[in-house]
Amino acid sequence: MTQAWQQYRSAPALGTRLVRFDDIAPGATLSLTLQSEQGSFPLLLVHLDDALLGYVNACPHQYLPLDQRGKRVLSQDGEQLRCTNHDATFSARSGEGTGGLGLGCTLDPVPVSVDSEGWIVVGTSLEQHDR
Repeated sequence: MTQAWQQYRSAPALGTRLVRFDDIAPGATLSLTLQSEQGSFPLLLVHLDDALLGYVNACPHQYLPLDQRGKRVLSQDGEQLRCTNHDATFSARSGEGTGGLGLGCTLDPVPVSVDSEGWIVVGTSLEQHDR
């Protein structure tokens, strides 16, 4: 079964290298726009203390980037993502809407992992990566 992110015409292939794991600090997010012949794919990486997650960087309310009006989308406690356009909130761990215009919506997760050379790649699971 295809995951929702793979329905995007510009979805990256599994194994696509993104950035080095060390380039995103715990408690931070990183917004990327992946370019290919098929177009642009908006990706949001979320590095929590114990997890690395990826989401299509598009609020399901109006499909605008979560960080369109500012880079700070992760709450101070690292548990919520906030759309800077309409204050819709989502669980940083599951992508499920938790408040405002996010209720009843879910961010499209993109599986990410860390390869043996320390690169974050589009993949199916996160390898243990001790640093």
